[in-house]
Amino acid sequence: ACFRLLCSLLLPALFLSGILCICLVVLLWGVRLWIQRKKQLSSAGRDGRRPLLVAFFHPYCNAGGGGERVLWCAIRTLQKKYRNVTCVVYTGDRDATGEEIVEGAFRRFNIKLIHPVKFVFLEKRFLVEASLYPHFTLLGQSLGSVFLGWEALLKCVPDIYIDSMGYAFTIPLFKYLGGCRVGCYVHYPTISTDMLSVVRNQDTRFNNAAFITSSPLFSKFKLLYYYFFAFMYGLVGSCSDVVMVNSSWTLNHILSLWRAGACTSVVYPPCDVQTFLDIPLEVEKNTSEYSIVSVSQFRPEKDHPMQIRAFAKLLKERVGPQPSLKLILIGGCRNQQDEERVNNLKRLCEELGVSDDVMFRINIPFEELKRHLAEATIGLHTMWNEHFGIGVVECMAAGTVILAHNSGGPKLDIVVPHEGRVTGFLAEDEDSYAETMAYIFSLSPEKRLEIRENARRSVHRFSDQHFEDTFLQSVEPLFK
Repeated sequence: ACFRLLCSLLLPALFLSGILCICLVVLLWGVRLWIQRKKQLSSAGRDGRRPLLVAFFHPYCNAGGGGERVLWCAIRTLQKKYRNVTCVVYTGDRDATGEEIVEGAFRRFNIKLIHPVKFVFLEKRFLVEASLYPHFTLLGQSLGSVFLGWEALLKCVPDIYIDSMGYAFTIPLFKYLGGCRVGCYVHYPTISTDMLSVVRNQDTRFNNAAFITSSPLFSKFKLLYYYFFAFMYGLVGSCSDVVMVNSSWTLNHILSLWRAGACTSVVYPPCDVQTFLDIPLEVEKNTSEYSIVSVSQFRPEKDHPMQIRAFAKLLKERVGPQPSLKLILIGGCRNQQDEERVNNLKRLCEELGVSDDVMFRINIPFEELKRHLAEATIGLHTMWNEHFGIGVVECMAAGTVILAHNSGGPKLDIVVPHEGRVTGFLAEDEDSYAETMAYIFSLSPEKRLEIRENARRSVHRFSDQHFEDTFLQSVEPLFK
């Protein structure tokens, strides 16, 4: 009797599930056909042939970070190589015109595009803002990116789709509904095995609040959530036809999560090393004042508070007559949260009594950035597990003595010995940063010059030309 009851309940449920699955497949197939029809109706070029549309999904394309430099270099590279290609950028920067965005790329990065770019302005960018999801941020932003991707797909159906900002959950959308060949450039895995270990070990970080680390129950729940998200992230990422990663550190994480080794390659981001290498390198003349320069966007993971605290510690521990020191924090502010972060950093400077010795330079032109780097003695970078570190490379090319975090890209790819010689220094916490800065200043100007020269010789592998060659090699399967 129980078996018959179970069958009478289970069979209709299975039948209904089957019907719903079939309806869903038919619906998705219908949507795909409708989108394909939409693509065929798009306008042909002047020669009667429809240009090949290559779309980059980059909702914050007008920000001034390293990811944006990769975007504009990638577009310029494709414009150089392929004639019948129109590059499209999906962006949420509706407060600027296309001309202003292109002009901004030239002003900030010294990148001049060969042909015009088509901009598709998205209205729902707020769906990927972290502030919208105070809890379950990873999941919220990823689901938000699917809706934003859907808006992008409806507005323009490309032939080739490249996610250049880390929204992997949009990839299946463009591949299976848009019928596009899909690729991605991964700057930083949305979730990494390091993040899992932070939660597992109950470490307090900017993305792992103290109330979670202090509770074994909350930590276990968050760990389950992270494992579920990592599984989903691996699933959507493995849909890519081409995967480019920016460093050895990112490569290791993406290989373990996406398991798509056959189509994954390292493409170091393009650093404008030549422009910085043009700065004359000589023994420092002004020994009465030294400057320490930090170049990175004002985001929490960049850990600017540690820079300020380490600098305050350095000043406090100096004895006797010494040259004056200045800390110059250079970076981009993308939104109100970034601006509030800068205000908090200024308050921290006041609390530590170093306001007169710390300068903030926000969204500055390229020439001013170059001048500050040319005059600096130390280039400072404090992000834990920085995926690559374009700012680190620029500091080395400009001739500063680099001091970066002993993890991620700087440790594995950048601040490594060149021909057996020292190219810079690594540190891990407030004390070791302060100690290493003191050590660098204790060196003779001649010894510092030797380290700077070694660093300069080592950065040629991060040039624009090297990026162009490896990028074209990686994306070639998308154009076949």
